[in-house]
Amino acid sequence: MSTLVIVESPGKVKKISSILGDGYTVMASVGHVRDLPQNKMGVEPPRFVPQYEPSERGAEILAKLGAAVRRSSRVLLATDPDREGEAIAWHLADALGLKDPERITCAAITPEKVLEAVANPRKIDFARVRSQEARRVADRLFGYMVSPVLSDQAGQNLSAGRVQSPAVRLVVEREREIRAFKAVDHFGAELAFDGGWFATLDTKPLIGKDEAYLLDGAVATAAASARSLTVKAYEDKTAGRAPSAPFTTSTLQQAAGTRLKLTPKQTMELAQKLYEQGAITYHRTDNPNLDAAGIEDIAAYAKTAGLPLSAKKRTWKAKDGAQEGHEAIRPTHADALTGGQTPQEQALYQLIWQRAVASQLAEATYAVRSAVLTADVEGKTFAFNATGRTLTDKGWMTLYAEDTSEDDDKEEDAKNPVPALTVGAVVTATGGKVLRKKTKPPSRYKLPSLVAALEKHGIGRPSTYASILEAVMARGYITDGKQGLQPTPIGELVYDGLTGAKMQFIELAYTAQLEDQLDDIASGKAKYADVLQGVYDRLQTDLSALSGANFSPAHPCPNCGKALRRRKGDKGFYWSCTGYPDCKTTFPDDKGKPGTRKAAAVLSGHSCPSCGKALARRTGTSTKTKKPYDFFSCTGYPACTARFDTKNGAPDFQKNNQNKG
Repeated sequence: MSTLVIVESPGKVKKISSILGDGYTVMASVGHVRDLPQNKMGVEPPRFVPQYEPSERGAEILAKLGAAVRRSSRVLLATDPDREGEAIAWHLADALGLKDPERITCAAITPEKVLEAVANPRKIDFARVRSQEARRVADRLFGYMVSPVLSDQAGQNLSAGRVQSPAVRLVVEREREIRAFKAVDHFGAELAFDGGWFATLDTKPLIGKDEAYLLDGAVATAAASARSLTVKAYEDKTAGRAPSAPFTTSTLQQAAGTRLKLTPKQTMELAQKLYEQGAITYHRTDNPNLDAAGIEDIAAYAKTAGLPLSAKKRTWKAKDGAQEGHEAIRPTHADALTGGQTPQEQALYQLIWQRAVASQLAEATYAVRSAVLTADVEGKTFAFNATGRTLTDKGWMTLYAEDTSEDDDKEEDAKNPVPALTVGAVVTATGGKVLRKKTKPPSRYKLPSLVAALEKHGIGRPSTYASILEAVMARGYITDGKQGLQPTPIGELVYDGLTGAKMQFIELAYTAQLEDQLDDIASGKAKYADVLQGVYDRLQTDLSALSGANFSPAHPCPNCGKALRRRKGDKGFYWSCTGYPDCKTTFPDDKGKPGTRKAAAVLSGHSCPSCGKALARRTGTSTKTKKPYDFFSCTGYPACTARFDTKNGAPDFQKNNQNKG
């Protein structure tokens, strides 16, 4: 009998099988095998015990794994080394009836890491399982409790999400900032000198307390006319620039979006492939630091490649709330200069390799020359600043030059050849110009910058950013175009409804606080049921407010103004007022929109020749054929199905008696 090793992804099976060799069978769960039910909430207070059931795919996989378990003497659960993987390991152990499950994790799919993991199994970490379970249940509570009320209020199927709705909020509020923006014209001045160097006006001393810019063009014109200036301060110094930290999940998604034009989802899919191939360490992490083995590996490569190593060990501070469970993303072997099988995989590997190796190299150094010049013009004293930077040692930039838009001023400085000056010396400008400027509106989010905003506000966690963005775009709340991310009318409707009702979960601070509470379950600082009871109670309060929120429904009821909502009945779709039972207005469905109601039957004064009951005259336009109709039918329907065409305003008894009663 052999040892059965169960991994998550089928992409790992071949690699790990080749490492372990004979005596081991490696199979994949293909992610989750069980989940909450699809047709009901599946969890109730006060214990919030989830009612799990196998998915259709999961049932098939569990059957195959169950047969393999019976053929094996030992089972190792080797799902991914994060909370999601820990939860999947527990689901597998529970569903397969494993009495004493053994858990192993590999931060990298390499022979060293895999064999080390197999030699050191542990028990399932139930605190981490409960943390993931609480997050899943919280999401279910939000979806099942809020979405139906939101849909009724709006009159169309809408959904609200614990982290998706705050993400939509960021995009909507940024868009409204842009719409409300009014450009401000302001001024500056620049002087030119022999040798091609320049100095710019320091506007701060020239603006009032309540102003942010120099608004007086005449002042800028006077400053630009200055020609004789005195050197008030001068400095020559050396400045260093350290490399950025190796990639975390978030920063990898941002850099790959900027440099390689990849979406967060594409980035994570490619990184997953690289991880499965053994090319990089685990790619779901919020830790910006490398472990000792990683630092040593990069140092060994740098020495053989003649790259300048940093004189001291570098560490970076993680973001607030970071779990730091795994080291930063790096190549498993720094001397592997290429990795990946497809061009996109290879490009992402190169990006990861450059950033990780560069993080351990020496600083780039600059010679920085700066001066302050003053001039008196028309009774006013103006100060001008001149700064020049020259790269003297590339250091880490030999490998990796970052995309740093915030360094635009530094790039300008690099083009400014400020000469050696002496304090007190007089210099003469050869010319001057007024700089006419205009404030710019905030930039729309792009996928990389929205990922950064989610991380900044504590919305979601590294492994969820891609799925958050995919969800809000799939639901049609946000669109991604050449101009960046923009909210759709439906996205703005959701935002207005939730913020108008003062729903707590749309607040960024609440979302971040709840994320921390869910994390605290993993560390034992919070209890599963207590956190979820808090979520449930908060939602109960919020739903009362949402029920009275002021929405602008797509199809208002003509009788009471509340939203009409499309529903499915025994005979197909129809529309009814969400104000029921107070308002019982209904309409037929006309291709997804409220149709025209049939006119009430008018008693004709004629009796049915078959059963004696009254005949009603029915007129109108067919919703299907759009043709007019005019006929008489028995009010005893369905017991009596008599029907007659109309002739001269009366039923034609002779020609069209269709009585089947």
